[in-house]
Amino acid sequence: MNEIAVPEELILIRIHEIRNKKVMLDRDLAHLFGVETRVLKQAVRRNVNRFPRDFMFVMSPDELEEWRSQTVMSKADRIGLRHSPFCFTEQGIAMLASVLNSEVAIQVNIQIIRVFTKMREMMITHKDILLKVEEIERQVTAQDEKIVAVFNYLKEFVADQEKPRTKIGYK
Repeated sequence: MNEIAVPEELILIRIHEIRNKKVMLDRDLAHLFGVETRVLKQAVRRNVNRFPRDFMFVMSPDELEEWRSQTVMSKADRIGLRHSPFCFTEQGIAMLASVLNSEVAIQVNIQIIRVFTKMREMMITHKDILLKVEEIERQVTAQDEKIVAVFNYLKEFVADQEKPRTKIGYK
């Protein structure tokens, strides 16, 4: 079996967050799978029962405009975006491989799923780090209050030292 290698970076830059979900657009997937976008969309429409809302959705016109404004695109990049694209979640991408049923789609799909898995693992790791940082921040905040109290006591002590002292001893 000939393994097709797609660099992870090429996959990562094509993952977008829309509706608080990590998704890939139909045209990007078609490019990676080596098919035309219309062929990919046609395969999805013929098997629409395999793609529930949590697997795939169509970007609304407002979402498309917002996505376009956030994504720097050349005029060549806008070609094919006359219609709202299909957005596929990780599960939808996995389902696409079975619908397209080509060796390229299967191999690229495996790589995409591995990238999604790595992203999830990194998010979990970063969440643990964030929790530790918050804990340290709470400890430092508590120490800050104690340090402020020590400085206040030192200021009082210095102020007491600056007051004239009564002399003792022989006059």
